[in-house]
Amino acid sequence: MMRNRLLLTVLLLLPLTAFAHVGSPDIYYDGQAGQYHLLVTIRPPAVIPGIAEIQVRSASNDVAQIEILPLRMVGPGAKLAPKPDTAERSTGDPQLFNGHLWIMDRGSWKVQVNVNGQHGKAELAVPVPAVSTTSAKMQKTLGLLLSVLGLLLVAGFVGIVGAANRDAKVDPENDPTPAQRRRGLISMGVAAVLMIGVLVFANWWWGLEASANAKLSYRLPHLQSSLEAGSTLQLHLKNPNEAAFLTQFGMERADRLRLDDLVTDHGHLMHLFLVRMPDMKSFWHLHPSELKAGDFSEDLPGVPAGHYRIYADIVHKTGFPETEVGEIDLPGTAAKSLAVKPLNNDDSGGADLSTGEKVSQLSGGYRMVWERDPAPLKTKQPIWFRFRIEDKNGNPATDLESYMGMAGHAAFIRDDGEVFAHVHPAGSVSMAAAEMAQEPSTGSSTSMGMNMNHGAPSAEVSFPYGFSQSGDYHIYVQVKRAGQVETGVFVAHVE
Repeated sequence: MMRNRLLLTVLLLLPLTAFAHVGSPDIYYDGQAGQYHLLVTIRPPAVIPGIAEIQVRSASNDVAQIEILPLRMVGPGAKLAPKPDTAERSTGDPQLFNGHLWIMDRGSWKVQVNVNGQHGKAELAVPVPAVSTTSAKMQKTLGLLLSVLGLLLVAGFVGIVGAANRDAKVDPENDPTPAQRRRGLISMGVAAVLMIGVLVFANWWWGLEASANAKLSYRLPHLQSSLEAGSTLQLHLKNPNEAAFLTQFGMERADRLRLDDLVTDHGHLMHLFLVRMPDMKSFWHLHPSELKAGDFSEDLPGVPAGHYRIYADIVHKTGFPETEVGEIDLPGTAAKSLAVKPLNNDDSGGADLSTGEKVSQLSGGYRMVWERDPAPLKTKQPIWFRFRIEDKNGNPATDLESYMGMAGHAAFIRDDGEVFAHVHPAGSVSMAAAEMAQEPSTGSSTSMGMNMNHGAPSAEVSFPYGFSQSGDYHIYVQVKRAGQVETGVFVAHVE
């Protein structure tokens, strides 16, 4: 019973944080705090309330001090800033600062980074979605130890009751009489039954608490998909977490999750990714139209037949991003009719993309080169993924254009589909949430993320990201060249 009680305590206190990316909770953000160029890495807490690990790297040695503090994105807490914590400068790297912050509740948060240095004071805010998704399991050895200790406590209590009714009234030089022994045994039996009743009641009560707490845990949304008229993909979004975000302290939460509050993220309400499994050669980045709250539709381009994983990125007006996942089989008969619709606007992808470890072939003899460090890729390490686009003569490409307001997009997908991250040159956060985090904490804007332009595209594009889990990955890098979106595909093994 003691084991069950402590295990349930752990279940209540140990939710894991997650956000829009599937299986990739860590946050990487490259941004400007005034004239200071910073790379911020945030590892959300394993306990809510819990401590987030913050790492801030300055691009140059011009920073004297960095302070960090957590703020709610919306609601009353957004304007009630706590006292900031001072990040410690690394002894081995003067441009690296480390700190820790408490995240006190689930929902939309941001970490404000206050910088002081040669260029005066400046600040930068990084959005941090925090939710409960699962619970840690107690180690078997610890559970066994606690069970043994609990049994010893129960046995000791029963023995004390028996001794009190048997030996306590006997002189030290005498032995208990048969009647005293019977009274001691009876009292021990009553104490044992009482203890069993208490343990059963406590287990039942803790079970109710665990059930209530489980309803507050975030569940990955699984959308419904169907193909109509051979070429139109219909998507119906799910909202399994509305109840968990419905009320707080008896009032409706300011960051309640809904499906009628979506905001545009670099120009679109939804970014839809289709990946054919298991070969992963057919990859599509599309932007369905909203029919009504929760329902989207997309006339598919020339998507070939196969079994596809679906990842649908959306952002709520509170800055909380989500990725809804699903699967669909596109039949061969449908594939013939799908080929009639060409790609337009910002839609992109390919039916049979070229894959490489360091070089991926593009159209017109162009190619994309991964400027890859020879060291093995490892988890939990911030990495700058740099890619260079070359023409057919091996020279840097000169005809690159902005693609949805930025130099490029990247998708990191593990080969089993269980890890997915949509990453930009600014990092792994939603661009709409990143822009919202810099604004006054009203959360009322409906046109976020439209101005996240990171300069004129050059022949190189880079993305800050870190793998959360080991395994084999496909990396899809998209840039726009001469009016056409090109997709380079690379394979990687992460230790």
